[in-house]
Amino acid sequence: MAKKCAVVNCGSSSIKLEVFSVPELGSIAEALLERIGTPDCRLRQRRVGDDGSVGEQVHSRPVADHRAGFGFILEVNARDRAIRDEGELAVIAHRVVHGGDRFASPALIDDDVVAAIRDLIPLAPLHNPSNLLGIEEARRRFPHVPHVAVFDTAFHQTLPSHAYRYAVHRDLYERYQVRRYGFHGSSHAYVAKEAARYLGRAPETVNLVTLHLGNGASAAAIAAGRSVDTSMGLTPLEGLVMGTRCGDLDPALHFYLLRQTGMAPAELEKLLNSGSGLKGLCGVADMREIQGRAAAGDGEAALALEIFCYRVKKYLGAYAAALGHVDAVVFTGGIGENSAVVRGKVCAGLENLGVALDETRNAAAVGAPALISREGSAVAILVVPTDEELEIARQAMAVIATAAQPGGLP
Repeated sequence: MAKKCAVVNCGSSSIKLEVFSVPELGSIAEALLERIGTPDCRLRQRRVGDDGSVGEQVHSRPVADHRAGFGFILEVNARDRAIRDEGELAVIAHRVVHGGDRFASPALIDDDVVAAIRDLIPLAPLHNPSNLLGIEEARRRFPHVPHVAVFDTAFHQTLPSHAYRYAVHRDLYERYQVRRYGFHGSSHAYVAKEAARYLGRAPETVNLVTLHLGNGASAAAIAAGRSVDTSMGLTPLEGLVMGTRCGDLDPALHFYLLRQTGMAPAELEKLLNSGSGLKGLCGVADMREIQGRAAAGDGEAALALEIFCYRVKKYLGAYAAALGHVDAVVFTGGIGENSAVVRGKVCAGLENLGVALDETRNAAAVGAPALISREGSAVAILVVPTDEELEIARQAMAVIATAAQPGGLP
């Protein structure tokens, strides 16, 4: 029986599942269950047929919790023959947002790994609890299948100490793990390898600035295939302006707002995570709507667009300085892959850094791999669509292969 790899990404009110064939890791099916806990929970399912045709389905019914959600997804997949039983599964890979400094690579899940992920909840209270729900429910339903945790933070564990340490008292680092961790690791790792392949180079021979721009956004400086700096920090709140997150702030702003507004700390935390960024600036988080409003003369939308692009440009320049030499700038994520306007604004005026954009190429690049730099540009500018699920599947299969070798993982 042909084996399959399932990748699970469990959110607070959603479950995303993608099934890959093994060993070629071709996508067989995708499922997204949204609005768990509401009467109008909806499952969108895409299935690739044996003849290569793609069928899509939408199912709706009330789903009370994640346990019922997994049951719903597996019921549809069983009918659709994407996953009939656990004997078909070589591995189930789980996206876990925060691995702290305990996990520099994917981990074969056992009770100790589950306990470690639970211990890290204070560092990621909005994400790790949901990730754990997915792990625990999948292990319960598929107890004889190996499960692997792939951590968003792991790719950035190669940051040097001068990049990950905050200038706070060392006791805060030693006792409470206060440091920069970085996120979107699977995406940055994937596009770094794909960019090197596009350039016809080995990953360890290129220096890149990778820009993952979407509702969540982060930049990374990658030297010879290793992350050496990244814009997100202890949490995903630091760094670039995002859909609803503020990005970099003066730390004293928190104290000022608490004193002036009387907000509770939890209210302020929610405001900075869910009511700031693009949404806070102009009322909406969707870059497509913002660009349309800006083009129609909406001043608030135009300002939000400028602030977003300016912050990206600042990080690009900073990481070019940190790397010393840059072979390519890589745009990815929903905005990075599809917005010629954002790419143009980010790259404008950077010719002195060797970054020269070709406007015609840029305008034509939408959601597909593309070289958008000018002929003769010292730095290549690339659009590389990300595939975090594929990268997670690759890493999980590597763990399984290592475990199967004599003297491999226990």
